[in-house]
Amino acid sequence: KVMTEIVKTQDKFFRFGVSHLKPLVLNDIAKSIKVHESTVSRVTSNKYVMTPRGVFELKYFFTNSVGSVDPKKVHSSESVRTQIKELIDSETVSTILSDDRIVEILRLKGINIARRTVAKYRASLNIASSTQRRRKKLAQAEI
Repeated sequence: KVMTEIVKTQDKFFRFGVSHLKPLVLNDIAKSIKVHESTVSRVTSNKYVMTPRGVFELKYFFTNSVGSVDPKKVHSSESVRTQIKELIDSETVSTILSDDRIVEILRLKGINIARRTVAKYRASLNIASSTQRRRKKLAQAEI
């Protein structure tokens, strides 16, 4: 029941990828299948699911929400992390993005996020600061 409800709720993730992951808490699933939240927690602990997009721990589908420019729309923290990683992966030596610039780009996409949150997500992804990334890319370019 739990997995069926997760698949229903995260349908767009399974069809379109991480950028479509919805914010979800254990209580949402518990209410919809009429069990206690602790039951959902126990059922999803140390369990994995194989999908066409890879193998994921069931807890992966439960993410916090990040604010949006449009109050009716929310974004999952995991999808925002993915977007930050994609932005940084597409950098060149001349287009290194600061955390402030990443905030601006995400705001244009409708995601309302603070610079310190971008820094926290970047650190959780083991991505260096813009200064360190610039130095590394310049050193690679000289070789």
